[in-house]
Amino acid sequence: MILVFKHLFRKNYVGLTLWPFIIVKENIYKEDTVLINHEKIHLKQQLELLVLPFYIWYIGEWLLRTLLYLDRYRAYQNISFEREAFANEKDLGYTERRKPYSFLNYLTRP
Repeated sequence: MILVFKHLFRKNYVGLTLWPFIIVKENIYKEDTVLINHEKIHLKQQLELLVLPFYIWYIGEWLLRTLLYLDRYRAYQNISFEREAFANEKDLGYTERRKPYSFLNYLTRP
C-alpha cells in the first residue's frame, strides 16, 4: 500500500518504506516506477529479516558508516540495503528474481 505524507520528508528524500507501507512525499511519486521499485526492494529486505531486525541493522550500519565517512548522506548511500536498492531500482523485474539476503552482496565494495 502506498501512502502520501509530505511532512515526513526532508530535503532530497521523497520516499521510504515502513513495513508494510511505502510512503511518498507527494501523489506524483506514486507513479514513479523506479522509486516504487526501489521501495519494493526494501519491502523484500524487511520481510526476510522479519522487519524489526531490518531496522536495527539499518540504523547500526548507518551509524557505523557515518563514523567511517564522517558524512551522513554518504553513509546512507552506502548502507548495504540502499546499495542493493539503488543498483537494481531500474530493473522492474528484480523483486521477482531477487534471491533472499541479496543485500549481503553489497556489504563491502567490490
